[in-house]
Amino acid sequence: MRFVADRPNNQTAPRKKANKKASGKTSKKARTLEILSRLKDLYPDATCSLDYETPVQLLVAVILSAQCTDRRVNMVTPGLFARFPDAEALAAADLDELMELVRSTGFYRNKAKNIRATGEMLMSQFGGQVPQTMAELTQLPGVARKTANVVLAHAFNINAGVTVDTHVKRLTKRLGLTKHDDPLKVEQDLIKLLPQPDWENWSIRLIYHGREVCDARKPDCDRCSLADICPSAGMIVSSRAGQTKAKQVSQKQKDSKTAAKKTKTTQTSKATKTTGVSKKNQAQRSPKRVKKSSSKATS
Repeated sequence: MRFVADRPNNQTAPRKKANKKASGKTSKKARTLEILSRLKDLYPDATCSLDYETPVQLLVAVILSAQCTDRRVNMVTPGLFARFPDAEALAAADLDELMELVRSTGFYRNKAKNIRATGEMLMSQFGGQVPQTMAELTQLPGVARKTANVVLAHAFNINAGVTVDTHVKRLTKRLGLTKHDDPLKVEQDLIKLLPQPDWENWSIRLIYHGREVCDARKPDCDRCSLADICPSAGMIVSSRAGQTKAKQVSQKQKDSKTAAKKTKTTQTSKATKTTGVSKKNQAQRSPKRVKKSSSKATS
């Protein structure tokens, strides 16, 4: 699941002096609330970027967004919803037609099967309406906790949990708010630290910050307004510097080996030429000696 917020005029505030002991000087909860406050200032208009008109359509859009950008999903859903606007239409959809309509979102076979099966279950068990509890939503085909959190928050304004995608998991760990990699455990850690009304907007804003500043491979710590309260900021910079130095050393070693190999090749080549000339000279002198010996023998 991906989110996009309107780009703010000032993406990040000027970086404050880095606090290398950010996690130790302030309680984790206080630091979390400070991070939340800054994220709200940075991305005040952050919201779900998927286009939809009903809870059913949001549910379908979120299912399609797995391993796919919201932009691509928004290109697909107008045609999809024009043809199948509600649960009843989805339940009766021709599977081949459905697959063709969602093909460009990737994994289209599974997505189409789950969407039709979800429509069928909505009709048979929920009167064609999207249920409003986590337990009921996660019974639907293709709906796990992350999808359910998004639907509950944006369709019904119910904060049942914290949406944890790859951005949220990565940044939450970098910020020292969790030690876990399992999304469910990360979510439980965040639930303890954040006010419930902010559970969903925390995720959206953190996702946006992950895209704009805290990149997975090259986090831009110099531009990050959270650097002074992020225990990983200095470590990531140091790690990048160490990696650069290691690459430079490695390159020097490679260059030295290459130069040594060229020198050895040149020396071998010269030795081979010298040996060849020597053998040639010897071969040219040998017949003369034979001739002299035979003339002496004749006389």
